[in-house]
Amino acid sequence: MNVEKHLKVTGTSEVSWKDAIVQTVSEAAKTIDYITSVTVLNQTAKVCGKKISEYLVELDLTFKIDRDRD
Repeated sequence: MNVEKHLKVTGTSEVSWKDAIVQTVSEAAKTIDYITSVTVLNQTAKVCGKKISEYLVELDLTFKIDRDRD
């Protein structure tokens, strides 16, 4: 039987929403094994003056539970 768990995470980038997603998944993968999918729940941005200064993403990461792990 496969069991999956969901984890909501947030991340930021000064470049773009795509970069925020990629960097957040990459950072999460350093401590979460077996990530199988990501769903973008929300995208927002901070504005400074007339320009976007920071892109923020809220993600739902799905990963498999390893029952054989010690």
